[in-house]
Amino acid sequence: MSNNAVRLIVGLGNPGEQYERTWHNIGFLVLNALREADDYRYGEWILEKKYNAEIAAGTLPDIRLMLAKPMTMMNNSGSAVSALMQFYHLRPDDLWVVHDEIDLPLGEMRISRNASAAGHKGVQSIMDALGKNTFTRFRVGIGTAERGELPAEDYVLRPFPETAAAAVAAAVERAVEAITLAQMAGVTEAMNQYN
Repeated sequence: MSNNAVRLIVGLGNPGEQYERTWHNIGFLVLNALREADDYRYGEWILEKKYNAEIAAGTLPDIRLMLAKPMTMMNNSGSAVSALMQFYHLRPDDLWVVHDEIDLPLGEMRISRNASAAGHKGVQSIMDALGKNTFTRFRVGIGTAERGELPAEDYVLRPFPETAAAAVAAAVERAVEAITLAQMAGVTEAMNQYN
């Protein structure tokens, strides 16, 4: 944590109603739930055009928390993240990114650092913009049997079926719990419990 004690938590997704309930928007869903969690005192989402992101500010003891949902398309998330990090003078260590992970079954999650983007274009955009991959990632599994032989780019943009809604809600809740534990006890403790 840098001396300015700001942590930026970014959820990845695509803006627009047509994407709201797609697999690729799990990062937005997690941040919406995190903003409403009792452990935090976040304000409302505010569209900040200078960052091209919706942000909500909150606090924990000694840490100012910023939630951000880039309003770029997923594959250009790095431009919004980079602008926020420059404005708040943040380092990659101050950044947590929440995103979908097609290679993990729905309901599972992994917390990682220093990992490759593994084909996730939103994550790759952030890595390209920052020139580093040392930020913390909360990778929320979205893999289901429904994918079958569908290419990843087609599957992630499909709305999740109503039959998966309860499992998606549980995955979102699990991610909020993991982020909360990481806030309170540290990322390593969260990794030990959730990986």
